[in-house]
Amino acid sequence: MAKKLYCWRCQVEVPMLDEAEWVQVEPLLSNAIKQIKRYRAEHDVSLAEARRDGYGKDALERYFQITGYRETNADALWHHRLLYYGPPCIKCGKPLRTPQAKLCAECGATVAVPNQG
Repeated sequence: MAKKLYCWRCQVEVPMLDEAEWVQVEPLLSNAIKQIKRYRAEHDVSLAEARRDGYGKDALERYFQITGYRETNADALWHHRLLYYGPPCIKCGKPLRTPQAKLCAECGATVAVPNQG
């Protein structure tokens, strides 16, 4: 089961994919981009027009099957990956934006750096 975390881009708590789950979704997202590029080349249309026809629907469906959460924006899936987030902030509890973060972007708390010696 995917772990729910606060997504600082979406500003809500959503299921984040672990690496085993991510390998099921990422190829579908990549394929959606290839399909858009191919469609645009064949039909000479704008990016917005090419995206109208169910962009990322296979990736969104797989994400739903894994998490039970109905995401509607395929682009959001690119950052719903657990690997990208750090541990929870000791002050506000929101996940740090990256594993290397030295400061909590949500509340400004400084992250304690382990003693190097």
